[in-house]
Formats: sequence, structure tokens, C-alpha cells
Amino acid sequence: MNKKTINDIDVKNKRVLLRVDFNVPLKNGVIQDDTRIKAALPTINYILEHSPKSLVLMSHLGDPKKDAKKAKEKAEKDGKPFDEASFIEGKHKMKPIAERLSSLLGKPVKLAPAAIGPETKKMVDSLAPGEILLLENTRFHKEETSKEPADREVMAKQLAEFGDVFVNDAFGSAHRAHASTETVAHYLPAVAGFLMEKELAYLEKATSHPVKPYVAIMGGAKISGKIDVIQNLMGKVDALLIGGGMMFTFFKAQGMEIGKSLLEEDKIALAKQLIDEAKAKNIKLLLPVDCVVAEKFDNESPTTIVKVNAIPADSVGMDIGPETIKLFSEEIRKGKTVVWNGPMGVFEMSNFAKGTNAIAQVLVDATKLGATTIVGGGDSAAAIAKAGLEKEVSHVSTGGGASLEFLEGKELPGVAALNNK
Repeated sequence: MNKKTINDIDVKNKRVLLRVDFNVPLKNGVIQDDTRIKAALPTINYILEHSPKSLVLMSHLGDPKKDAKKAKEKAEKDGKPFDEASFIEGKHKMKPIAERLSSLLGKPVKLAPAAIGPETKKMVDSLAPGEILLLENTRFHKEETSKEPADREVMAKQLAEFGDVFVNDAFGSAHRAHASTETVAHYLPAVAGFLMEKELAYLEKATSHPVKPYVAIMGGAKISGKIDVIQNLMGKVDALLIGGGMMFTFFKAQGMEIGKSLLEEDKIALAKQLIDEAKAKNIKLLLPVDCVVAEKFDNESPTTIVKVNAIPADSVGMDIGPETIKLFSEEIRKGKTVVWNGPMGVFEMSNFAKGTNAIAQVLVDATKLGATTIVGGGDSAAAIAKAGLEKEVSHVSTGGGASLEFLEGKELPGVAALNNK
């Protein structure tokens, strides 16, 4: 990694502006999962141990405007009243985050009334040495996510007044060119925090110089979200394993009956092309050999295990079957670098989580056999955490979208803006 990190600068007596990813799930003001807060602790503690003048933290929390619009539409549809202020209070305000961080650090964390503005500036200026201030949700300001660079600059310049150095530890937001992730880096010395450094090191290892055999497992509902990843990995992997809802489009491309299973009609030709490309490049493309089908898309629906070329016309595919688990497991255990992105079935429903849980377990086995195993954020990260195995693999990414874009070979704006070594 050719970017400067926090180890390359001296924070003593400096005001540190730190971008973290505290975008955690909140329900009625209660944190449902604090993984992302804990992931930032090594960087926060390092800064505090090195006597900074002050530490100002910033993060977004959901997308207030978009989420409120969705919730309002749902309430109207259900004929229920909708109170936008209390909705935003319960889902997008940073108060519960400040409280949780304070208890994790064992010291007070002050909370600013907004991410920018005179009142916040006054609070920043009055911080005593070693004090911590958390800014309010950066996305309450439309400049944060504006498509216009000039708008983002207005906000970034104000944020830059809060620090002498900028540290970006928000890998989960690194694929966004936002005021608090990318634009602010142009106004201050800008370096990566420990989480950002770790994420990039693992993902770079998987894309630039993987130890062979290199196995990639792709799942999730749709090919459309993973095309670029699959195409970028095509030239690098030895084996590509396809599961999840996207497998049915591949079956359709081979002229099979898929019943009422998920199908991307407009991606059939592409699936066929990927099968042919794998053959031409001598890449082992493994598709499921059996699957779990149900009468309807419902956890309690009666199920059957069928061969993939015998899916009944009135059934819906919900998970990979036991033969496929065996086939995939054997291939994964041979790998020295293994990347997993996307569940194998409808893992949110307990009766269809078997395939996904089995892959999580075999990743643990591969890790014990000496492989570097990387789980690419999003649903896969949620699944491995649900199985309680996240500490048993080499790395679980905290950024779903960011890790996907990295695996696609794209440059991440939040990383590109950091100072080079």
C-alpha cells in the first residue's frame, strides 16, 4: 500500500480530525450491532495514547432523507401516521453512538449539535487536551453527498478547520466521493487509520498477488451486482464457485427449468458468456449440482432437495443442496487464497441458511489449513457473524460496497485522496 498511514505522522499536540464508519443499525435509538464502532477502537486508542491536542470524530449514520422518504411512503400505504422528526431521532442521530463509544473507551465523548456551523466550531475550539468530540451525522448536510464538487468543498473546508491532520479510517465509505471522506483530504495532511490499512492490505493481497490456488465464492441474489467482480476475478482465480439466487440465471443460460426461482432475464446471455469465458481461460467454474426448493418463498414452506436439472416448474429455489456443499467444500479446502462474497441461499430465513453456514464453516477449516480467507462485507459478513465465526477467518471486511468495488478493480475515491508515501 503506497498511502501514508497514521504511523507515518506525529499527532502529538495536533488536532486530529478522524473519519470513522459508525453507520450501525439503530432501532428506536438502540444500537443493534456495534461491530463497526469496535473496529475503529485501535485507531482511536492509538491517537489518544499519543497526546493529541484534541480528537474530533465524524461519521454518517444511514441516509436520513432517503430513509425518511421510504418510511413515510410505507406509513401512508399502511394508513398510519408518520412523524419524520421522531423517525430521524430514533434512526439517524449520533447520541446512542456517542454513549456506546464513551462506555467502550471508558471516557466521556462529547456530541456536537451538527457536523459543521458556528456552534460546532466553538465546541471544537474549546476542547481541552485529549478530549473527544463526535460530530452529528454528516448526512444531515446536503453538501456531504452533493454531486457538485463546489458544494462538497464548502462543507469540507469547514470540517478542515477542526483539525491539523485528517485520518480516514472509514473503509466502508471509501468508495464514496463525499465531503467528509474524500474532499476534506485535499485541505489537510491525510493518512489512513489502522482499519483502513488492514482492509486495503487484505483486499490488495487478494487482487494483486494472491497465493495460488485462488478460489472465489460468489453468491447473493443477482448477477447484476457482481458482474464486474466476476469479470475482474476471471483473470486471477483458479476456481469460481457460484451460489445464491444468481445461480438460476446460469442454469437458465444452459436451457434448464428453474421453476419460480429468481431470474434476471436480461442477464442470461451474459451468464452464458461467463461460462464460455471460464472454459476458454481454463478456470474451474463450479455451479451447484443440487438445491433446496420450496413451494413458496416462505421459511415455513415445505421443502425438497432436487438435482438442478430437475427443478419442478411450480417450485422456487432457496438454497444450495448437500451435494453442492460437499463439492464446494472440497474446492475451498484446496485454496490458499479464498474470497467469499454473497450468501448461498435465503440465509435470513433459518430453514434456508444451511448452505451459507456450511460455507462459513469451511472457510474456518481453510483458514486452519493455512489459507488467507477474506469475507467481502455486506450479507456475507452478516452471515458469518450470525454463525459466530467471524474471528475464525483471516479477515471480514467492514465495507460491503467498498470491498465489492475494490474487487472490481475500481479506485476508491476516499483512498485515492490520501497522501502517498
